[in-house]
Amino acid sequence: MRVEIRKFERQPAAVKAPHSKSAAHRMLICAGLASGVSTVRGVDISEDILATIDCLRALGAEVTVINAGGEETENITLAQDAVIRVRGTDPAFADSAVLRCRESGSTLRFMAPVAALSGREMILTGSSKLMSRPLTVYDDLFREKGMTTERTGEAMRVGGRLASGTYKVPGNISSQFISGLLFALPLADGDSRIVIEGRAESRPYIDMTIETLRDFGVWTGWGQDGRIISIPGGQSYKAHDAEVEGDWSGAAFLIALGAEVTGLDAGSTQGDKICTEYFRKLDEGQTQLDITDCPDLGPVIAAYAACRNGCVMTGTKRLMYKESDRGNSIKAELAKFGVSVDVEEDSITVGCGAVTPAECLYGHNDHRIVMALSVICAHTGGVIEGAEAVNKSFPDFFERLTEMGVSVR
Repeated sequence: MRVEIRKFERQPAAVKAPHSKSAAHRMLICAGLASGVSTVRGVDISEDILATIDCLRALGAEVTVINAGGEETENITLAQDAVIRVRGTDPAFADSAVLRCRESGSTLRFMAPVAALSGREMILTGSSKLMSRPLTVYDDLFREKGMTTERTGEAMRVGGRLASGTYKVPGNISSQFISGLLFALPLADGDSRIVIEGRAESRPYIDMTIETLRDFGVWTGWGQDGRIISIPGGQSYKAHDAEVEGDWSGAAFLIALGAEVTGLDAGSTQGDKICTEYFRKLDEGQTQLDITDCPDLGPVIAAYAACRNGCVMTGTKRLMYKESDRGNSIKAELAKFGVSVDVEEDSITVGCGAVTPAECLYGHNDHRIVMALSVICAHTGGVIEGAEAVNKSFPDFFERLTEMGVSVR
């Protein structure tokens, strides 16, 4: 899909924040593991959320959406502010299954340990790009516990039962591996510990998982040194009615355009709420910003800086493992705006002075790159090819821009 955005001249209107995809993933998984029926309200159903729903169904959970007439249907499609009902299942009794993760890294990393509770062979599939993202953490951990893993271009096979015990996880690759173990290990027979080696990057996402587990009746706890998480075994998830909070990650792109965004919780555990502070610093002048704990802000910070005073982002190493190699995607596309970008191992330097691009922009099949380019185009005008990538996390993104008064065609 090709989208043309014209230079935005007037003050943007207030707009409601999207609901948090990160929170929805976690709530749906906990509901899928709970005994009884849970209701999760305020789900923005994106391609990534559909992937998690597919996987829960493959393990035996019943997932329906309640339509405007109050009726339940199993036909779940892209939608905003949906109400989803989940009858949970015990993955220990699941038969061998194929879990279709599409292009969702969260789904793959969250569901692999959960699927492994069955002890039967499970196949997790996804795009070749998804399977090229870091997964060796699970390869190593599972093999240490006597399990088997095998990966091909578009699938990961897991055999053997996930056992309780001590799991040593590097903290500098993705917090999603830690969250995946947190979902599964409370259901194991014995007590477990997750030992985080090095600094726990993106810790706010781990805290979000722990908070969601607690809402569904499961207890885990940090040690005093902030490196060990204790997980009592033999627990069970309890059915719960949950409400998905506003998403600071998605809202950051709207805030970057000056919108007044409603529906956000200033006390949220979401690390991306720091975006308002970072935008303020960028308004004051060129600055250095650490995105170690909020890597998803990388593209929007680069876009904002390109239209302001430039910046240096540190803690960017993991951007190369996202839906695209985001550092180099940013570099390639900002060059079309006349903005220089220098990508180093763990930092990105962004220049400023964006001008109207003379050529079509490319979304790199990456939702956050498309949305970041849209932010710049609202200042300069421009055309983006591959704009459908927003369906991965924010299907109505362009409708939100239109609500704000941005001309989108």
